[in-house]
Amino acid sequence: MIYVIIVTFVTINIPKYTCQKLYIEVKCKRGDYFVNKIRFRKFMSFILVVAFIASIFVFPQWYKRQINKVRGMYYVAKGDKALRKVKFQKAIDYYLYGLKLYPEHYGAWLNLGNIYVAFEDYYSAVDAYQNAIKYNPNYVMARMNYGIISAEKLGDFDGAIQQYKEILNIRRKLVYIPFVFSNLRSYKTNMGLAYYNMGVAYRQKSIYSENDYNYQQYYLREAIKAYEEAVKILKKDYDARYNLALAYHLNGEYNSAGLTYCDAIELAPMNYEAHYNLAILLKHLKKYKEAYNEMEKANSLISSKDGQSNRQRYIFDVMNDVTKLVLMEEDGSQWLMEKFNAEMDARNEGMTYVNGKLVASEDLDRAMLKNFQTCTARAEFLDPDAEEDD
Repeated sequence: MIYVIIVTFVTINIPKYTCQKLYIEVKCKRGDYFVNKIRFRKFMSFILVVAFIASIFVFPQWYKRQINKVRGMYYVAKGDKALRKVKFQKAIDYYLYGLKLYPEHYGAWLNLGNIYVAFEDYYSAVDAYQNAIKYNPNYVMARMNYGIISAEKLGDFDGAIQQYKEILNIRRKLVYIPFVFSNLRSYKTNMGLAYYNMGVAYRQKSIYSENDYNYQQYYLREAIKAYEEAVKILKKDYDARYNLALAYHLNGEYNSAGLTYCDAIELAPMNYEAHYNLAILLKHLKKYKEAYNEMEKANSLISSKDGQSNRQRYIFDVMNDVTKLVLMEEDGSQWLMEKFNAEMDARNEGMTYVNGKLVASEDLDRAMLKNFQTCTARAEFLDPDAEEDD
């Protein structure tokens, strides 16, 4: 009996004693682990601090550039703020100081160039655009502005054309996220504007090459090619259509010119230039009645737009010449009288009294707009056998 009790006691107490010992050993080991871990972290932090301090001495110029970059960004931001408040001189000062610290900021160069354009300092503007392109060769806005100022203000047509060609060679990564973001439209618009501005530069170069007929024709054909590409992209752009028509006109392609003038008129019926040049073309083709219709529209539009001006007087003189040519035709007098009576009847029907004053009704306004928008001469150019300049 005694034996059994002793065995039981020993059997019960040995595991308990063993567990307590093991617990103390594990606790000690875990404490050492955490102490070592903290020591290791402190050691690594010390190493990193030493490495950072050493790198300052080894790469001082890199750290100087980073500090200057931060300072430059600060002054550029101040320049942007001054620009938004239309404080141009203050913006120039901030931009110049910021760019001295951080010359790679191409956006600041672009804004600086735009301010110089406002001050008509075109050479400084071109220098600013060149710096923007230097630090970002794919900067479409800087290249576009560079080309426009070079061609329109400095007469550097070759430089402008080169910039437009560079824009066309830029291949941007197109991003399309439905209902969120798409840069496809802006990319295509930039391409269309590059073609359009290239056409303008080539046409201007053609005009200034008047002493060399071969070069003049070559540049005019290049202008037509550029305009044709532009209208494929800028389908609703009046200026692209109008300038293409004008280039066709100058090149003696009268059918194409007439049809394209009509396209421009349908896009922007209240612009007098297309009506006027179409009238000049019809007069040249001896279509005097059609020329009178378009010249009348041009005269009405410029009278309401410019008031008394040299252009208005000139157009009025040309209209008098066209009127005389119409009267010289067999039924010219009768045609003019019927046209005059029809216009008077239409106006009288479309007038109404408001507070005792005679004003045009909405129906008359719509009829007048439709009249300006309708290119009745289009049929004259649909004939493939129509006269072309040799």
